[in-house]
Parts: sequence; structure tokens; C-alpha cells
Amino acid sequence: QLQASGGGLVQAGGSLRLSCVVSGLTFDELAISWFRQAPGKGREGVQCISDSGGRTFYANFEQGRFTISRDNAKNTAYLQMNSLKPEDTAVYYCAAGRLCKYGMDYWGKGTLVTVSS
Repeated sequence: QLQASGGGLVQAGGSLRLSCVVSGLTFDELAISWFRQAPGKGREGVQCISDSGGRTFYANFEQGRFTISRDNAKNTAYLQMNSLKPEDTAVYYCAAGRLCKYGMDYWGKGTLVTVSS
């Protein structure tokens, strides 16, 4: 199971750190991805981190403000989000799979991030 948390209401320019706790799976053998879905829009990939810590940036996503990381000792992945904008408002989901370049096999329930202007 994957459990995302850390969402909430934040003002534009603020920061949030999302967490994704993984249970029942061998965390250190998994790639972890963050996706998001804004109201009325399709799902988009944010970033992915491999089992060894290598980061993959999904195409068509503005990079530079968000950083994915992981702590294998805690079975937890993170998404640090800085300089948040109203257009970052979305439900954020974490997902797990074997490799970043393949589709994710396991999905958690999302956490809502709302950025006010």
C-alpha cells in the first residue's frame, strides 16, 4: 500500500513537502513516482526516483521547483515543492513500479494541494 500525505492549503510562493509511505512492498526495489491531477485536467507525471536514487523528470513538466527524494530506511518517498503557484493546485498521487521508464504498478490515494493566490 502507498499512503500519500502532507497536502494542504498554502499561499502562492510557499512550500510543502509531501510524503509517501509504502507498506507491504519491498521499498528499496521500487521506483517511486509522483503524479498530479488538477481539476478538470488529465493526470501528469511530476518526477520519478529509481530504487538507487536516480531522478527522472517527466516531459512537459516544469522542473526546478519540485524535488523528489527517498529514505529507504523509512520506506518513504518525498516531494519537496517550493515557490508554489496557484496552477500547482491538484491532487498529488504517489505510485510505485519496477522502473521509472515503465508504467507504475501500485497507486495510493492522493493528497490535495491547494495554492491560493
